[in-house]
Amino acid sequence: MSLGKVAVLLGGKSAEREISLMSGNGVLKALRAKGVDAHAFDPAERDLFDLKREGYARCFIALHGRGGEDGTVQGALEVLGIPYTGSGVLGSALAMDKARTKLLWQAQGLPTPPYEAIDAASDFEGVAARLGLPLIVKPVQEGSSLGITKVRAATELDEAYALAVNYDSAVIAERFIEGPEYTASILDDAALPLIRIEAPEGKYDYQNKYFTDDTKYLCPCGLPVPKETEVKSLALRAFQSVGCTGWGRIDLMLDAEERPWLLEVNTSPGMTGHSLVPMAARAVGISYEDLCLRILEGSHVG
Repeated sequence: MSLGKVAVLLGGKSAEREISLMSGNGVLKALRAKGVDAHAFDPAERDLFDLKREGYARCFIALHGRGGEDGTVQGALEVLGIPYTGSGVLGSALAMDKARTKLLWQAQGLPTPPYEAIDAASDFEGVAARLGLPLIVKPVQEGSSLGITKVRAATELDEAYALAVNYDSAVIAERFIEGPEYTASILDDAALPLIRIEAPEGKYDYQNKYFTDDTKYLCPCGLPVPKETEVKSLALRAFQSVGCTGWGRIDLMLDAEERPWLLEVNTSPGMTGHSLVPMAARAVGISYEDLCLRILEGSHVG
């Protein structure tokens, strides 16, 4: 095809390496099925400059987490002049940083749960009093729900922080929103149908995301059309407000009054058999193979 020789970047060195390998191999198979000259390329095992030396025309980024989703590989590809999928350097870097994403949303009046940065010296009783319980404690720059704890008492914050800091030195505590969880997939700068997530015991963690069949994904999501349209519009605005482009995913909750609360942005979402963007795409008649091709066709530099 006219897309030339394509590298599917997969694996990498982040804590999400295992999921990235699953995503990348799925993408690789799909692109080859569409006639693309696609090849696996693991930056943990190869020098990125090999992309230039070996004549790659563009890259499909199937890396997750730091080193692949945070603007670093995007910057390297821009230096090499090789087009790549997804958001650019700035959008990728901001979206990977949950705290700065929330600052941007707050500055624009977009709804996101109140939060505080915490460290080992924090007054955890004060944090709990200001934010209210329960809380979610999470590393600022990590994905796939790694290092996240739901805290129901101030006395649990110390242990939750100790877990989160194993994944990132920056940690936040965020007010927990009681209600159903939704995700809005973005493709070609438009929001796809929402998916409602019903995880066992409400725990949409690493295990329930990727390695069990017990989590339920509802698409149609069950919201009235006007409400779904409203939430999709909010998600797209939230995505673009952080400087993200092309494709990605916004995770959010609805509270008891059906008010939406934005949680985070994913600029290189999973593309596994349990992943959400392919599910949303299927709901509008886009196959996995066609989805991969559309994302690749949107590759760019800068």
